[in-house]
Parts: sequence; structure tokens; C-alpha cells
Amino acid sequence: LGFPDAAERQAKLRLAYALNRLLTGRKLSQAKAAEVLGVTQPKVSALRNYKLAGFSVERLMNLLTALDQDVDIVIRKKPHSRKVARISVVAA
Repeated sequence: LGFPDAAERQAKLRLAYALNRLLTGRKLSQAKAAEVLGVTQPKVSALRNYKLAGFSVERLMNLLTALDQDVDIVIRKKPHSRKVARISVVAA
């Protein structure tokens, strides 16, 4: 869509998707999820609805660790076949 911060937006979206899958799988209410994550219920509501303006990539990663998930960051040289480097998030 031409956003200057498209890579960050995509990373946040993928992290939020992983968080929401975990919360759904654990069948946590928003109030219980807020307690487990150490945030307010309105923040959980925003997360569940993918309103991510109030969340940084770092904060989303910390929320994943609160749900007993490891978050690995791998840095490697881009292939010569690609013109620009990229940021990607892959949920296992």
C-alpha cells in the first residue's frame, strides 16, 4: 500500500497474529489475558482487533514471552539476487 513503514507494520501484524492464535487456543477471556500479559483489558481488545498503533514490535515480542514463547531474531546477509534487505517474522 505504499506505507513508508510497511516492513514494521507487517512484522507487528504477524506478531499480533501469533499472539491472537495463542490467546484463542488457550480460550482466555480478555480480562484473564490482560492479567497473564500484564496489560489492561482495553490493550487486549486492541490487540484482538489488530489495532496495533499502541504496540511496538518489542512490546509484542515481550507479550509472546509472557505466553511462554521463545522469540528468536536471526540476522543474515541478504542474497545477491534480492535488491533490498527485508524484515520478516515467521511463526513456527
